[in-house]
Amino acid sequence: MCYSGPKMTKTIGYRDWRWLALWWHYFFLLWSTINGQTRYSIPEELKQGSVVGNLAKDLGLGLSEIFDRKLRVASEAGEQYFSVDAGKGELVVNDRIDREALCGQSASCVLPLQVVIEDPLQLFRVEVEIQDINDNAPTFPSNDITMEVAESTALGFRFPLESALDPDVGSNSLKSYTLSKDECFNIRVKDVAGGRKVPELILAKSLDREKKAVHMLLLTALDGGNPVRSGTTQLSVIVLDNNDNVPSFEKTLYKVSISENAAEGALIVQTKATDMDDGQNGEIEYTFGAHTSDILLSVFSIDHESGTVFLKGKLDFEETANYELDISAKDKGSPRMEGHCTVHVEVVDVNDNAPEIILTSHPKPVREDSPNGTVVALLSARDLDTGVNGKVTLQLPNKSPFALKPSFSNNYALVTSGVLDREKVFQYNIEITASDSGSPPLSSKKIIPVSITDVNDNPPIFTQPSYNVYLKENGVPGSILYSVSASDLDFGENAKISYSILDSKVQDVSVSSYVYINSDNGSIYSMHSFDYEKLKVFQIQVQAKDQGSPSLSSNATVHVFILDQNDNAPAVIYPSSAALGSLCHLVTKVTAVDADSGHNAWISYKLAEATDASLFTVNLYTGEVRTKRAVSEQDDSSQRLLIEIQDDGEPVQSATVTVSILLEDGLHEPILDLRQKVAEPSKKTGRITLYLILSLASVSVLSLVTFLILAVKCMRNSRSSGSCCMRRSDCDDYKNPNRNLQIQLNTDGPIKYVEVLGGDMLSQSQSFRSCMSPMSEYSDFTLIKPSSTNDFKEVISVLDASLPDSTWTFESQQPQCCNT
Repeated sequence: MCYSGPKMTKTIGYRDWRWLALWWHYFFLLWSTINGQTRYSIPEELKQGSVVGNLAKDLGLGLSEIFDRKLRVASEAGEQYFSVDAGKGELVVNDRIDREALCGQSASCVLPLQVVIEDPLQLFRVEVEIQDINDNAPTFPSNDITMEVAESTALGFRFPLESALDPDVGSNSLKSYTLSKDECFNIRVKDVAGGRKVPELILAKSLDREKKAVHMLLLTALDGGNPVRSGTTQLSVIVLDNNDNVPSFEKTLYKVSISENAAEGALIVQTKATDMDDGQNGEIEYTFGAHTSDILLSVFSIDHESGTVFLKGKLDFEETANYELDISAKDKGSPRMEGHCTVHVEVVDVNDNAPEIILTSHPKPVREDSPNGTVVALLSARDLDTGVNGKVTLQLPNKSPFALKPSFSNNYALVTSGVLDREKVFQYNIEITASDSGSPPLSSKKIIPVSITDVNDNPPIFTQPSYNVYLKENGVPGSILYSVSASDLDFGENAKISYSILDSKVQDVSVSSYVYINSDNGSIYSMHSFDYEKLKVFQIQVQAKDQGSPSLSSNATVHVFILDQNDNAPAVIYPSSAALGSLCHLVTKVTAVDADSGHNAWISYKLAEATDASLFTVNLYTGEVRTKRAVSEQDDSSQRLLIEIQDDGEPVQSATVTVSILLEDGLHEPILDLRQKVAEPSKKTGRITLYLILSLASVSVLSLVTFLILAVKCMRNSRSSGSCCMRRSDCDDYKNPNRNLQIQLNTDGPIKYVEVLGGDMLSQSQSFRSCMSPMSEYSDFTLIKPSSTNDFKEVISVLDASLPDSTWTFESQQPQCCNT
């Protein structure tokens, strides 16, 4: 039989099992889906395996949930009297149940069970009422009872007898007594406090010792069960000679209260009896009743002369709430007369038991992202005291991210109530304090450890958001560039980090073609050697990703700067080969570049060899080739300069360039292809000599005509513009106006041969005149109109680019002069 609903039961005693519910009421589980409580009723002494009820069905659970959610049954009594048949979902008897051993004389015997299921954690309250069966017969403390009664005892006098005991309750308990037939005695049942039934022997007819000295009676105790069970004892009544008066107590019932913490030797009650006789017949001796139990004799004592009852042992309200003592007063006459009274001792509860916290379910690890209200553990509180002394309250420390939700009968759920962060606190030792309402209050504490499990809520974090890596060029492929490192505050798989390089472009090529990364330790390696002259800087996007689900990641930028090594010699880019007019000061300027950078690209120039070292000099830093003195007719017309160019690197890289200078008289057409001269250095001197002889012969006439034409034009232009071919001073002030320079450039080492000519020398008719002041650092040229205007413009643009400090003027229809 199963039902849900409220029920109230009145308690009638106190036993060891303080966990028994005193009353039941309708309740609602704060964290459960079940409304009300489920109760089963079964008789005691059922066989093991007997079905109590279909627990899964009554709680609304499927059979699969019994396995999946780990359903288990816990008994507050400690003994596991019940278990669950997982295959059928039935609650079955697991062990012999003896109601009398569990509940004693309590009218109600209920075993509360706590059914716990997990994922999510839920608690159900189930009660099993144990019904009494008539499995115990009444028994007397002794099988033989002997009494002495004076033959002069008045009719109707009552002699209290020791009660029989029946562990059963309700209708199965002790109901009545019967006495074997005797004309002098009969039996009467007296109800006393605590529901006890005490038999009293009543004298119905006067005794006559001479007729019958001993009356043998059979006293029978009967219970109310079906079938009726009984117990008997033999009662022997010895008739004594006359002792006229029986001791009589002032009260037949004494009621006293004493605190359970009363000290040994404390006064319980002062009883007093009187005897109207004189002498020994009036002297009274007090004792406990003949059938007083050893338990009572160990707790109480009596003064035989005064009748004062003292506390001999210790009282415990939680074990026994009240006692009944049978006090006997006997005189010393012959026969001895005896009087009786009853002392009812009520033990008063004091707050001598601290509350206790009991874990119904062990705490489970809690995810750090659990919402508020997540059940962590189930627990209960109890106090063996009663009333306010047994009222328990629980408290948690301030600012705790947990809370207690009460449910029923001092049961609580420990739930989350705040933000959890495993990275800050990975385990809580929750101290719960249980306090009662006694005076003074008692308390106890229990620490519940709760572990916080990790969730992937923290991305990996690099040691710095960006890294600068300086790498020398020409490194060995496969060498390590740098090692990045990231850390993750999470735990386990959530903290395992793998590294990768995000795809990007470096000079239109995937960065993975340049570098790769070790996914385990973040070490970055080069795929090939780097060349500073081709790639000076690039960046890598490195990603660190954890192994959580879902995974989290973060990025860092690695800036790679290629450091220059002195692996390139200087290269001459200026001057190109050119044909010049007469010399003033600056002959030409050698310009070189170095593909390296920094100190490796600092360039210096020096004159290594020269046909006539007294004629030319080279500036150490600018590379300008200048005359050291005036050019004379005695100077060799072919001058060769070997200029060495060095950088400032370590080791020093160098290159050489050969500058050939032709000294000519007057202006003339270009006489040969200088490129051919440079290409054949072994025949250079002989060919130049031959060319010069032929040129001097043919050009002399042309030079005279050309100068006359130029003079006429200059005169005309001077009349219209006021100047001609002048920059800072008169063109006639230079020395040796009939000597012109023609320059060709050869380079040795990594510098390639470069020449720049004034157009097609063999197909065009053109003249050059160098106009320079003695103080001028620049060469200004006036170009006579060539036969092809367009081709000559191209030549001028080339010369202009190679001689940025010079100004070129092209004459087309109107004659023009350089005036810069």
